[in-house]
Amino acid sequence: MPKINGNEIRPGNVLEHDGGLWAAVKVDHVKPGKGGAFAQVEMKNLRDGRKLNERFRSADKVERVRLEQKDMQFLYESDGMLTIMDMETYDQVEMPADILGDRRPFLQDGMTIVVEFHDSEALNATLPQKVICKIVETEPVVKGQTAANSFKPAILDNGVRVMVPPFVGQDEDIVVNTETMEYSERA
Repeated sequence: MPKINGNEIRPGNVLEHDGGLWAAVKVDHVKPGKGGAFAQVEMKNLRDGRKLNERFRSADKVERVRLEQKDMQFLYESDGMLTIMDMETYDQVEMPADILGDRRPFLQDGMTIVVEFHDSEALNATLPQKVICKIVETEPVVKGQTAANSFKPAILDNGVRVMVPPFVGQDEDIVVNTETMEYSERA
């Protein structure tokens, strides 16, 4: 694995530090008036979610880890574990459902997700940026109401509540952005 200097750490880098795998969330380069420059790095543990603030001087060497990304297909969930399948080898892998966090409700049967592996251990999963959902409950469409910055609440078929424009009615399919968890467009 390549070693990098402390001042080369960028947000999104995965580092091996204190016997664990950490993702750099935020990096501030500080040049104090007295003493050497350093990088103040906020890191998140990829296995248990702990956060850590650490200082790295430019002379410090850190182990940078490259994660292998694979397209996997979601099959089913049971007992808080997601079963996913490698689309090339048809191998099935289990990973905890809480790895997706608050985006878990957007996971649909047969959906292709990108999973990041480190030595055959699934550490992170990314859903497609846009997902089609059906509106189960919302206020009725009001004629003559302008669409300028007026949104109304709607509950989707997966139980998530989003704000939608007034022209969107019940039982319509909409496209939801999974990164911002907001209405994107009509499907």
